[in-house]
Amino acid sequence: MSSRRAIYPGSFDPVTNGHLDLIARSLGLFDEVIIAVADNEAKSPIFTTEERIALIRKSIGDCKGLSVEPLKELLVDFCRHREAFVVIRGLRAVSDFEFEFQMALTNRRLQPKIETIFLTPREDCIFLSSRIVKEVARLGGDVDQFVSPSVLTALRKKFPKEIRSE
Repeated sequence: MSSRRAIYPGSFDPVTNGHLDLIARSLGLFDEVIIAVADNEAKSPIFTTEERIALIRKSIGDCKGLSVEPLKELLVDFCRHREAFVVIRGLRAVSDFEFEFQMALTNRRLQPKIETIFLTPREDCIFLSSRIVKEVARLGGDVDQFVSPSVLTALRKKFPKEIRSE
């Protein structure tokens, strides 16, 4: 029997509870999920790729069927090298759909075997994005409910005087 393997790509800067929800639900659909951590300088990352990989690993713990790797090539090539032709993408709102739909069609054009599955996060995470978490943390807001304890600790180190907890 062949393994059902999927790739969940993203910048994860930082990984949020919304990401963690999609990861957990993806493991219910696939035997293996590879979290592919991409560099996206346009998003002005606050954590290095290595830090983001470590934060994801700390946040998910030791979970069978789950691995985390850097994404340093085209997603379609990453998929082909790992014999995984399903890409998981999260959709929070209609505004996400247009971009994600374009990316899915481009990936399929570059590699016809690739299918993209769109998942929506659970209701309490639907509004979450890494960008919002970073902004709230930078401005001193409480982000405890949006991220795992290890991410919260890392954010406190990046913004030592700003973040408060309730």
